Amino acid sequence: MRYSALRVIKEALTGHKGWEPVWRSPEPKKHYDVIIVGGGGHGLATAHYLANQYGINNVAVLEKGWIGGGNVGRNTTIIRSNYLLPENEPFYEYSMKLWEGLEQDTNYNSMVSQRGILNLYHSDGQRDAFVRRGNGMLMAGSDAEILDQDGVRELYPFLDFENARFPIKGGLLHKRGGTVRHDAVAWGYARGADSKGVDIIQNCEVTGFDIKDGVCTGVKTTKGDIGANKIAVCVAGSSSRVMAQAGMNLPIESQVLQAFVTEGLKPVLPGVVTFGAGHFYVSQSDKGGLVFGGDLDGYNSYAQRGNLPVVEDVCEGGIAIMPAIGRVKLLRSWGGIMDMSMDGSPFIDRTHIKGLYFNGGWCYGGFKATPASGMCYAHLLATDTPHEFAKGFKLDRFRRGGMIDEKGVGAQPNLH
Repeated sequence: MRYSALRVIKEALTGHKGWEPVWRSPEPKKHYDVIIVGGGGHGLATAHYLANQYGINNVAVLEKGWIGGGNVGRNTTIIRSNYLLPENEPFYEYSMKLWEGLEQDTNYNSMVSQRGILNLYHSDGQRDAFVRRGNGMLMAGSDAEILDQDGVRELYPFLDFENARFPIKGGLLHKRGGTVRHDAVAWGYARGADSKGVDIIQNCEVTGFDIKDGVCTGVKTTKGDIGANKIAVCVAGSSSRVMAQAGMNLPIESQVLQAFVTEGLKPVLPGVVTFGAGHFYVSQSDKGGLVFGGDLDGYNSYAQRGNLPVVEDVCEGGIAIMPAIGRVKLLRSWGGIMDMSMDGSPFIDRTHIKGLYFNGGWCYGGFKATPASGMCYAHLLATDTPHEFAKGFKLDRFRRGGMIDEKGVGAQPNLH
C-alpha cells in the first residue's frame, strides 16, 4: 500500500477499514541468501538497501524481541554530521544526505526535522577547537557557522550567559542537524524491506552459528536452524555476547546510556542545544516534552536502565545552561545498551570467518548513522568490498595502529 494524502482522506471517510499491516509476520525459511541478525535501525536499513539498491531480497532479519524495542527506540532522536576526522565526517555527512531523502525513499513519515544543532563553547580554547571542527565539516560538504555570544542570544535568549563557572561565549551552529522520530525510522525501514520481499522475523533469538572449517553457513535460533550464504550481525550493545558464540573477542564494551523526557511544555526550544563544559544535550519533542541525556553510567552492563548519580549529573548540566527548567517535572527515563569501541568509532567489516560479517561499535553515534550504516553494510554484503565512506571502519585497525580517535581520549570506552 502506498501512503499519500488521498489515501489518508479516503480512509478517514470510510472508517479507516482499509489500512493494511505495515509488514508481514512470516515463518522463517530453511535458507536465505543473507541473514541479518538484529532488527534494529541498522539491520532494517541494511535489509532495505540490499533489496532496493542491490536487488537482493532473499533476506531474513532476525530480531530476538520486537521491532523498535532496542536502541532504535531508546535514544534522544538527534541526527547530525558535525564530526572532525576524515574517516568520520564524510560518513556522517553521507548519512545526513540519506536522512534528507528518507521519507521519499521509504514512503513513510519519519518526521525528519532539521531544526539545527548548537554546540555551546565556554572558553577561547574551546572556540578554537570548534573553529577547527567547523572547517573540517565544511571541507566534507556539511554546513557550519561559528556564533559569538550575541548570535547565540538571538536564538536562545533564555540561556544562562553569565554563569559564574560556565559563561556562554558562543557556539558552533549546524543548521542541517536536528531530530527524527526514532521508532518511525524502524517502522519505515521495516515496511520498505518487507515490500521488496524481505522476511522480518520477530521473537527469534540467535543462539549460535553453524561454523565448519572456517566457514559460517547459518545460525541456530529459537525457531530452529536457518542456513544462509552470508550472515550479517548488527546487534548494538549485544555485539560482544553474540559474536562470542562465533569465538570472537571484540574490542567493545557494553555500557548504559540513559535518556529522559519531561512533562509537556509550551514551545521553548526551537533546536538542539549541547552544553560545552559538560555532557548534556536537549531538544523539545512534538508533544512538548524536553528530551535530553548526558554521560554513560560508566560501568559495564546489559541492563536497559541506569542509576541515580547519572540522573543528578545530567540534570546539573541542564540547570547550568537553562536554569528555567529547574521546576519542570521529569516524566520518564530509559536506558540503551551502547556498544562502546576502544577508539569511539564503529566497525563495518568482514570477519576472519568466511560468510560472517560484523557491524557495531557505534558508541553514541548509532542512531544518526542509521541510513549510512545500512547503505555501507548492504554494499559490503552485496559486493564484498567496503563502501567508499566506510573504508576506515575495519576490525583490524587496532592491530595496524589505524585508530579513529575522534575525541582523542585513547582506549577508554567510558570516555567516548
